[in-house]
Amino acid sequence: MTRHRILFILSLTILIPITAVLFHNYSAFGPVFRARFSQMATTNKPPVIVVGAGLAGLSASYSAIQSGASVRLLERAPKPGGNSIKASSGINGAPTRFQNVEKYGVDQSFWDDTARSAGLRLNSASVSPTVKKQREELITVLTNRSASAIDLLTNLGVDLSVVAQLGGHSLPRTHRGAGKTPPGASIVTTLLTKLKEQGPDRFELVTDCEVTRLLTDKNASKETARVTGVEYKNRQDGSTHLLHGPVVFTTGGFAGDTHGLLAKYRPDLDGLPSTNDPRPGAHTILSNVGAKLVDMDAVQIHPTGFVDPASPETPLKFLAAEMLRGEGGILLHNGKRVINELQTREKVSNALMALPPQNEGSLRQWDVQLLLDPGATEAAAGHVGFYLWKGLLQKKKISELDETTRQTLKDYAAVVHGEKEDELGRKAFGHWRLTAEDVDKGEEEVCVGRVTPITHFTMGGAVFNTKAQILTAELGEEQEGKEIEGLWGAGEITGGLHGDNRLGGSSLLECVVFGKVAGEQAAKYIQV
Repeated sequence: MTRHRILFILSLTILIPITAVLFHNYSAFGPVFRARFSQMATTNKPPVIVVGAGLAGLSASYSAIQSGASVRLLERAPKPGGNSIKASSGINGAPTRFQNVEKYGVDQSFWDDTARSAGLRLNSASVSPTVKKQREELITVLTNRSASAIDLLTNLGVDLSVVAQLGGHSLPRTHRGAGKTPPGASIVTTLLTKLKEQGPDRFELVTDCEVTRLLTDKNASKETARVTGVEYKNRQDGSTHLLHGPVVFTTGGFAGDTHGLLAKYRPDLDGLPSTNDPRPGAHTILSNVGAKLVDMDAVQIHPTGFVDPASPETPLKFLAAEMLRGEGGILLHNGKRVINELQTREKVSNALMALPPQNEGSLRQWDVQLLLDPGATEAAAGHVGFYLWKGLLQKKKISELDETTRQTLKDYAAVVHGEKEDELGRKAFGHWRLTAEDVDKGEEEVCVGRVTPITHFTMGGAVFNTKAQILTAELGEEQEGKEIEGLWGAGEITGGLHGDNRLGGSSLLECVVFGKVAGEQAAKYIQV
């Protein structure tokens, strides 16, 4: 017997038992193992793992697939969408074809408005040059890619043809659709449809699963660990699973984590209602692999959450979209305006919270009225119809209003129609059309609802760079070599972009812009 035949027979005696064991395990482990085995056999590439199925996660998933990767999207809730699906004011973009260039000129002030809104964390003289530079680099990516984000979504079929001016913006740049579907729901459902069209080999959404930790191994060439996948728990049966691949973390903020991260970083906000579902933040999972956190005490209070007259003590509130004020709506306390309604969210919230609170149960709330005239009501018809149906807004004839409120409407109408300057400094009035004469007649209907400040958004999160890489460096430190290999982040889980205060309309935008960046980078990583 030749030497080659002996080696061949020996190899068979080794391979046949191994093959039998593999086949036995392949059958025993069921469809999950078979899917992974099939994938490894055909592509030999792991999927991009996206954690969190809000808009940032959906954007990252779509981007990764467009860049040639397959995606496994993990969501802890029973359904995808997160807080993004509830977003009602719109998404910022500039300059776009939907903006009124004839009236306002080409929009070149988005960067400046964003930087101004960031407040002292960016603009104070005490801010180090390196911190300032790193924050400004993130703002530049956000604003410079905003127009292409609008183009991407409209090319997918999202209607963003209506543009409004929100608080803190120098001109209208916040886009939404002309129909009744809120922009967040429209964008989320469109992306979900596109992702599901990719087929199970390219895209898989797994809901009711909570990621409990990131898998790592030590990268000998760097100080930081290399992320190699996730461990997650099925919330239905409690089973634990491992999934391997590069990770994009898009789990959102912690404004609803009342007794956890919110209590840790902002105990003074205890008792405020919120627009966010009560659930824990996932930031510790990132900290456990070395990620640094920044701006964790920067929590945005949105000035207008609806107080449902049927259940005023409910802590979870519907947002009274900022575009209601952008289209002309005003805020009243005891029948009088208290602030320019188009100031930043921070300034409007501070003004309302300086009023005497009206505590109800364990909640701290305020008695403020949001009022829309017929012009503003018509311009915001899609939103208003929903709020009326929910009982959050009520229609009233002007003749039914108290004398102080009627006088305020006459004064405001005179400002809108150029008869005098607004003492509070408002310059843009949306589609308000009531005149002082209309108020005297008293026959027109207005929409009125009670609103109160609420916790809405957390500016703080994991330090990241313009490539959406999560870092082990503090903001302001040298970032080169401090990237956590195999880990990216996008959306509200990240920090450093918004500073003290986020502009309305920039939440959806950052999800699209940095979600796209993260998906592309993660797909590129597995192709190297």
